[in-house]
Amino acid sequence: MWQIPGVDEAMSFAEVLKQVKSLSYEVIIFDTAPTGHTLRFLQFPTVMEKALAKVSQLSRQFGPMLNTFMGASGRLPNGANMDELIEKMEALRATIAEVNGQFKDADLTTFVCVCIPEFLSLYETERMIQELNSYEIDTHAIVVNQLLFPKKDNPCEQCNSRRKMQKKYLEQIGDLYDEFNVVKMPLLVEEVRGKDKLERCVDRFLGVGDGANDSCSFSQMLVKPFEPPEMA
Repeated sequence: MWQIPGVDEAMSFAEVLKQVKSLSYEVIIFDTAPTGHTLRFLQFPTVMEKALAKVSQLSRQFGPMLNTFMGASGRLPNGANMDELIEKMEALRATIAEVNGQFKDADLTTFVCVCIPEFLSLYETERMIQELNSYEIDTHAIVVNQLLFPKKDNPCEQCNSRRKMQKKYLEQIGDLYDEFNVVKMPLLVEEVRGKDKLERCVDRFLGVGDGANDSCSFSQMLVKPFEPPEMA
């Protein structure tokens, strides 16, 4: 189905604005789309801020002409008030500038890249990190997902072969991002869905026992990565 370009990004950014303005949560986590969509989303506040600044400039330059066109009523043909419209645009521009500033403040916002140890995923991660740097958005952690950790005497040739491939890309990630915190996440036997399973999973990786510690969070894993068992 055809849609106006930028609608997805606009709707996503509208949700960001709503959450930021509501101040309902201490931390907001956005599970972003694949690389291309995410980059468009991250560009959106800058594009909108520039566009609204240009509209504001034009409204000041051509204000007298518009007033002549609108007549004594001071309203546009559809009934909208020009001064109110400009005031709303200025308020929106200020909010977008605030969010854009928060995006670029490393103390408030960071981007955590998630990948799997394969060529295409590593390529997309590098592309994302380069773009994030150009947007001045902080990123210093990478989660490498779906890792296999077979024991030395594991008879599964497929597991051992895939582990060998994964080790190659893990080494490349280590070389490319030696200043990053790389979190190595194992491939689990079950799907982690829901708050309880997520807390137990994080607790287990952090080594805090039976998963009953509610104080643990994923953010801690970005500081204290999962230590895998002895590998082949």
